[in-house]
Amino acid sequence: MDQRPLGLLTIHVKRGINLAIRDHRSSDPYVVITVADQTLKTRVIKKNCNPVWNEEMTVAIKDPNVPIRLTVFDWDKFTGDDKMGDANVDIQTYLEALKMGMELLRLPNGCAIKRVQPSRQNCLSDESSIVWNNGKITQDMLLRLNNVECGEIEIMLEWHEGAGCRGVTSSSKGGVSSST
Repeated sequence: MDQRPLGLLTIHVKRGINLAIRDHRSSDPYVVITVADQTLKTRVIKKNCNPVWNEEMTVAIKDPNVPIRLTVFDWDKFTGDDKMGDANVDIQTYLEALKMGMELLRLPNGCAIKRVQPSRQNCLSDESSIVWNNGKITQDMLLRLNNVECGEIEIMLEWHEGAGCRGVTSSSKGGVSSST
């Protein structure tokens, strides 16, 4: 089996909205993103339930069916960190849009390629648009956190293919292929 990644996914962790209070009057949140054996973490924002991270994290995507898990924690100095909710990031529709590739070159900047509605199968709080902008396909998402009383995380996805990547349009050796 080909162990090369399909590509690299940059997850821009923008901000948290109305995150749960886990300390006396606030929280010290940070985000952990886990994909297979890769784990990445944002910095801690102290005493803020509406933190702005604006941090980019890049993970190698080898299997598009492996879940991308986003978990928010409250940092504690003397005790274990408290969980503040989690969400799965569904990239299937985003990968389908990427397969369009060169067909998108004639689109104007800011053109929505696909729109994804919130459902029981995803963690979206609001409609998410996959957009063609400056030669790139991005997807903004507002994720509703599960297993917590409140909270949302705003992120943006951006795909990169480089040397050594199989690419999303490969139809053999485990690449993402369209089913027609």
